[in-house]
Amino acid sequence: MIAQPENICTEIQSSLTHSGLFAEGSDLGNSWRISPEPYFLSSKDVAFFHQLGPHLLNFYSAWNKLYLKSAKENQWFSQYLDAGKPQGLIDFGKMKRFRQTLPALLRPDVIVTENGFAVTELDSVPGGFGLTAELMSLYKNPAWQIIGDSEGGIPALFYKMAASVAKQKDPCVAIVVSDEAEDYRSEMEWLASILNKKGLPVYTVHPREIQFREEGLFILEGEKWVRADVLYRFFELFDLKNIPKSELLMYAAKKGHVVTTPPYKASLEEKLSFALFHHPSMKPDWEKALGSETFNILSHLIPETWILDSRPLTPYGVIPGLEPKGRPVQDWQELMDLTQKEREMVIKPSGFSPESWGSRGVVVGHDVSAEVWQETLRKRLQEFPGQTSILQKFYKGKRVPTSYWDRNSGQMKTMQSRVRLTPYYFVVDGNTHLAGILATLCSQDKKKIHGMADAVLMPCAVKD
Repeated sequence: MIAQPENICTEIQSSLTHSGLFAEGSDLGNSWRISPEPYFLSSKDVAFFHQLGPHLLNFYSAWNKLYLKSAKENQWFSQYLDAGKPQGLIDFGKMKRFRQTLPALLRPDVIVTENGFAVTELDSVPGGFGLTAELMSLYKNPAWQIIGDSEGGIPALFYKMAASVAKQKDPCVAIVVSDEAEDYRSEMEWLASILNKKGLPVYTVHPREIQFREEGLFILEGEKWVRADVLYRFFELFDLKNIPKSELLMYAAKKGHVVTTPPYKASLEEKLSFALFHHPSMKPDWEKALGSETFNILSHLIPETWILDSRPLTPYGVIPGLEPKGRPVQDWQELMDLTQKEREMVIKPSGFSPESWGSRGVVVGHDVSAEVWQETLRKRLQEFPGQTSILQKFYKGKRVPTSYWDRNSGQMKTMQSRVRLTPYYFVVDGNTHLAGILATLCSQDKKKIHGMADAVLMPCAVKD
């Protein structure tokens, strides 16, 4: 007997609620619409996502290499990435011990367009992978294959990633979740509980629960203190001053008593890296660092992006590639009176700001009034260089229908949607592993696609 879609959805919601990952009406916002099926990708699309991981890791490596070279020579490339950061944090990230370290969990935001895919952001401190793991376990059907399931799943790859950065077997892992990241605590606790059931020492803790000793960092397991080998940093660097014991956590990393991932490298958490990638004067450097294959692929995937630098240009200067009226822009003031069609662009905080994650601070130019556009542009320019922001070409998502269960009526409904795909790549021994892909579908009239109460969230699958 084939289960009815409504029953499938209620069972999925019940399981999510039991796991602590779903709470209808919660102030934390961890509720969404549920579909009876995953989001289906073609075999060709799945191959694309498997191939994308190594290119993104290559991008981080080239980005880090170009940053360190520029910092050594005090050039403008690194100056943009360091803008607005405390000098102590900048120096910490450039220490010899951490110089070559890269994020070990990569998550791009990928928009599905009529012409393929666009990678609009890179997040090296992403949430959602615990939720994705649970969703992957709930959508089971012989007629399809959940993408990433054959890789051992997100929990297993998370632990393999931790063992890889620790360079040891069976490391004790502390997932440290700050107050600011409280919305994600339940999924991190769920992830730790799954690994605990397999006998693996993984614990989700608040920073204040960590005990510092000269020989390392310790967490309480039952009635005994155990030393953490790996600290998974689920807190943002801009928030360090608000995180209890943050200086002690950094000191332990500095002395080699614990391995921290993502590393304390604010330069690798800036959205303006896409603007640096597209700057014409940097093309030879990027192509050499990336290799021609990765460079050409990313050139087609990464949207044109510009840094909102308020410093005046010389009379002979232009902002490269920015031509909303068909001619090169020489002054940001020329963007103030753009028509709605001409301002099909997005303004985003670049990083190191509470406004730079979770779609906070994002303004879509053609989705707001001329007055809001002008006010936002003026404010972001005034904030430079203390807070950097970017301007990015807007990519319109492809329209796709999706079915979901309406909890109020108890009936299935269809919504015309636009899609964001967020694949999770774990780096193990220098290789990327696609662990799963979360699809977020929002109503077609929404310009910003992100998790919200009226979005539909589901894992991705391929039909056999």
